[in-house]
Amino acid sequence: MSGGTDSSVAAALLVEQGWEVIGLTAHMWKEGSRCCSLEDVTRAQKVCAELGIRHYVVNAQDRFEQYVVSPFVDEYAAGRTPSPCIYCNQFIKFGFLLDRAAQLDCQILATGHYAQLEERDGQFHLLRAIDPKKDQSYFLHRLSQKQLAHIAFPLGGWTKPEVKKWSDDHNLPIIPRGESQDLCFVEAGKYAEFVEGRAPDVKKPGKVLDDEGNELGDHEGIHRFTVGQRGGTGVATGERVYVSNIDADTNIITLSPREKVMQSECIVTDAHWISGSFPDCRTGFSGTPASLCPEGKSLLKSPPAEGCRNGGVGYSAFTVQPRYGHSGAPAAIEKISDTEFRVRFDQPQFALTPGQAAVVFSDTECLGGGWIR
Repeated sequence: MSGGTDSSVAAALLVEQGWEVIGLTAHMWKEGSRCCSLEDVTRAQKVCAELGIRHYVVNAQDRFEQYVVSPFVDEYAAGRTPSPCIYCNQFIKFGFLLDRAAQLDCQILATGHYAQLEERDGQFHLLRAIDPKKDQSYFLHRLSQKQLAHIAFPLGGWTKPEVKKWSDDHNLPIIPRGESQDLCFVEAGKYAEFVEGRAPDVKKPGKVLDDEGNELGDHEGIHRFTVGQRGGTGVATGERVYVSNIDADTNIITLSPREKVMQSECIVTDAHWISGSFPDCRTGFSGTPASLCPEGKSLLKSPPAEGCRNGGVGYSAFTVQPRYGHSGAPAAIEKISDTEFRVRFDQPQFALTPGQAAVVFSDTECLGGGWIR
């Protein structure tokens, strides 16, 4: 519980349903954070007092530093763009906190995340939330069957306006703080300064080139850039250009016109599948061209098309979301190994960014994903 609207309403709904509810808040960061500071602990305590439930605080600062903050700094220093909320969900909220909940003899860890769960034949399936603007399944794609067996998302079938109205109607003691897409532990617009403060060596001057190798100017460190970035490059070319490549070895930033930042495929590493195995082409995106199958067979039939030498495993057609905020695009996924796969999009996509997660969906179900290399 952060003391915010979503987690507070989730707790209140469970109390109303007759569950014995315990409020659990992790102190993960210093003051000024949006969801994990001592300030949030006080907010959550007020809500729990109103609901008449117990409230516990656990110190997760060391783990948050190890699993979220340090990788965040390391990724930027390596020229990649991290997604720390995914690490936080995997290792802190549904790792460390889930363990603490079990120690308190709780059966389920419920949160205010916007996502849905279904159990079918003993297998847990992670689905998108009803509210597409708030859906957070992208950030939850690395959860396991073991974790999902002990998780609940009470708000998955609600829209944000419905949650806000329910909170107002029930007079929950929530102090509004607005919606934000910024990270909870870094001040908005201060990412570079944060990284420099923890890894001073990243502040290393280098060259900015165009895609033909011509020198355009200088930069103050690759950690200040992300693939697809347009503003803040420090150079003027007379045309609209974007960061197309960040080379940590040479310390060079490359700028290109938009058409050269469009890509049709990428390699994804550290693959994680919620089911425990690579998905097959019996579940795919209805509408993806059959030409994406290397055998020239339709990927839309169930069972796999007759004569498919892949046996239904290896090439599949789905929707792949290459970053949060992207609506997802039709794509085929090709298994390279147990830890790697290739994504081939039906249409070129803008700024497939190293370090970001490519998450695979079949209709509304989140199947898993990995990190764009």
